[in-house]
Amino acid sequence: MIQMGRARTAPFAVVPLLVACLATACGGAGSDAPDAEPAATNESADAVEAAPAGAAATTLIDANAAMADELGAALASIPGAVEAIVAGRPFSRPSELHSALAATVGDDAARQAYETVWVPLDLNDATRDEIMLIPGLSERMAHEFEEYRPYVDMDQFRREIGKYVDEDEVARLERYVAIK
Repeated sequence: MIQMGRARTAPFAVVPLLVACLATACGGAGSDAPDAEPAATNESADAVEAAPAGAAATTLIDANAAMADELGAALASIPGAVEAIVAGRPFSRPSELHSALAATVGDDAARQAYETVWVPLDLNDATRDEIMLIPGLSERMAHEFEEYRPYVDMDQFRREIGKYVDEDEVARLERYVAIK
């Protein structure tokens, strides 16, 4: 027979204490541990789009919306890139961003920048040259982007491009495009 008494209620008094200790140990509110990580914050409003689940967790910074210090952190290895972007804004198309960057830092460095900084490419009116600015895109894939126009939604893009590349690559490519 189980005895019901004080011993049964004692563990419940400890729960708030355990929660507080765990929060402190994990860097939550009230932690003053010097190496505690800050609480998670919302993604930057300047991110073009985060990759969907299963893809690389890299965001692209919107060249039109990002603050100069954010651009500087992302493009530290490309001298002159931040100044070229800030001076050339706003960009309505990726080709405008490319013209501004390539004139200042050269074509190769501009293309390197597109790993982190971008202007969303409208799938329905982008030129072949603009599509080819997407890092790692082949001529064949550029053709596939064009073949399925007009796109009515991103599900169509995922479905059609997913015929040629795996889910992670579709997610990576999706970060560069929009349907306007």
